[in-house]
Amino acid sequence: MEENKKIIVVPWDFTHVAENALAHAVKISRMVNNDICLLHIVDAGISPKDYTETTTLLKRLVEENGKKYNIPLSYHVSKGSIFTAIAEYVNEVEASLVVMGTHGMKGMQKLTGSWALKVIVKSKIPFIVIQDPPADQEKYHNIVFPVDFRSENKGKIKMAIFMGKYFDSKIHMLVSVSTDKTILRKTKTNVNFAVRYLIQNNIEYEIHDMPKGKYAEQTIDFAQKINADLILIVTTKNITFADYMLGASEQQIIANSSKIPVCCVNPLASFTNVGQFMGGWGS
Repeated sequence: MEENKKIIVVPWDFTHVAENALAHAVKISRMVNNDICLLHIVDAGISPKDYTETTTLLKRLVEENGKKYNIPLSYHVSKGSIFTAIAEYVNEVEASLVVMGTHGMKGMQKLTGSWALKVIVKSKIPFIVIQDPPADQEKYHNIVFPVDFRSENKGKIKMAIFMGKYFDSKIHMLVSVSTDKTILRKTKTNVNFAVRYLIQNNIEYEIHDMPKGKYAEQTIDFAQKINADLILIVTTKNITFADYMLGASEQQIIANSSKIPVCCVNPLASFTNVGQFMGGWGS
């Protein structure tokens, strides 16, 4: 791997969803020219024997998949909890993106959906969360971009522009409609902000109204209706324990039953080569 070259990180737990995540990462890496690193988290008390066996297995998987996909692959093993170790590593190496698999929200697997959100909110790096393997090797043509009144919405426009530039994507802004004048004004401000930079960067877009109602369900239904390749969301600031257990709207979208990939951007997320598209706005 070239020194200082940006990498896409795939959290690796030897499951089929991790394999699916790798397939998505390969698809993306071919378009943005990033290498891929498989990140495996082990318990801090792992025995030397188990650690050696794990690294040996990872080395073999990297060699096999590198040949399979004809793409540079590496691996890294971190000790600790998945809730902190993933974020710590990707923040430290300043990864461009994390592609992570989740099992959705079926039965007891609902907790897996909340685990995904708990991992994501600790990272400065955008996550794409997937369930199934990619349907094809085509670009992300249609991206759903929900817009509401929150100031955090401005953060994800950077990712929309990144996607639009690299994937020639069309951005479908799904705008929350409200009868509250203050909320409506803030939402319109966010829409105008997004439109300004999409136009500046020659990115195709459409605006669609989303009636007042269940935010997560309507977002997923709309994405399914237009056969979206990706849903782009921003995570809530100061998400609570109750959100993890009861299901924040982000969690419901991440683990959507339609299995549409979801790109999650934290309010303070940062990623490669975005500032050049923003006309000097922000960092």
